[in-house]
Amino acid sequence: MSLPGGSTVGFSTLEYRILRAKGLTEEQVAALNEAGIESKADLQTVGDAATLGELVADLDPEIASKVMDWATGHVSTQAAVAGATIGGGKVVLDTADVVYCVHCGAKQPKDYHSGDLCVACGRQAEPILSCYWCNASGPGQFCRACGAEFVPTSELDLAILLRREGLPKEEIPRKLRVMSAAEKDDLWGRVRRMRG
Repeated sequence: MSLPGGSTVGFSTLEYRILRAKGLTEEQVAALNEAGIESKADLQTVGDAATLGELVADLDPEIASKVMDWATGHVSTQAAVAGATIGGGKVVLDTADVVYCVHCGAKQPKDYHSGDLCVACGRQAEPILSCYWCNASGPGQFCRACGAEFVPTSELDLAILLRREGLPKEEIPRKLRVMSAAEKDDLWGRVRRMRG
């Protein structure tokens, strides 16, 4: 391909236009050619923005990162830290021990323990619930002992009644979610009769 200045480079027309869109000048594209870089595959061989900067004089590190991100298909650390987006949303990496308040969504400090109050709203960040199936208790949505999905504390007695009636573990939370208020009132009547 011939550049407007008369020199030639090995990049295809599309690759040349992409390199120009990434911020390279015509002279810098020609300098890539002189360094033996004539295609996207050659840029992949270069491997990183620092090496590209060493091969082409006066190349802005940010532009080198953009070019290498395009060539390798990876988002550089610099771009990720600057808030690069993937699929339209920001990429947020958290460790497995991060806890968010179930009420306000605030991130809890590193010294957080199950049962502590939220630093933002003052409510219990991760309520401790009792399991209707094995009677264990703990935070989260599922029992850590038997794997049953927790039900709201207000419906714990109803779930225990359904367990005693032989309903499978997986069906109890689902059944309680779809029950009408009248059906739940009927179950409460049965719970009271069992206690009395």
